[in-house]
Amino acid sequence: MRLDKLLLPFSAAALCFTPLYGAYGGNGETLFVERCAMCHGTDAKGSGPLAGKSNPPTPDLTTPAFRKRLADYPGVIVSSVILRPNGDLIPRTLKENGYRLPPHAWTVKDFRDLNEHLSGMIHKSK
Repeated sequence: MRLDKLLLPFSAAALCFTPLYGAYGGNGETLFVERCAMCHGTDAKGSGPLAGKSNPPTPDLTTPAFRKRLADYPGVIVSSVILRPNGDLIPRTLKENGYRLPPHAWTVKDFRDLNEHLSGMIHKSK
């Protein structure tokens, strides 16, 4: 029997289970907790331990204004903050407060997962 015929059922099963993984947080939730919550808090309200230590202060991501921006520009807000085209506020705040964030090789899937997690989280906080 050819290898590709053997692997076909496993590939089909993996495709069936992939959406379930994303629906329960998974990668997006992990990324948020590990890379965002220290400032934004686990509730995304700007309540993390480093929230008051940046200038400007860490924003509340659950406000109607941010919710609208996230809906109007899906994925753009998340990726632009992470890629930091407008300065070094995030790395400077982390460094000044002795917080070492390991490097991460961001993928398009990471941006999508984080955006999906954040969208779901802030829409629940209405």
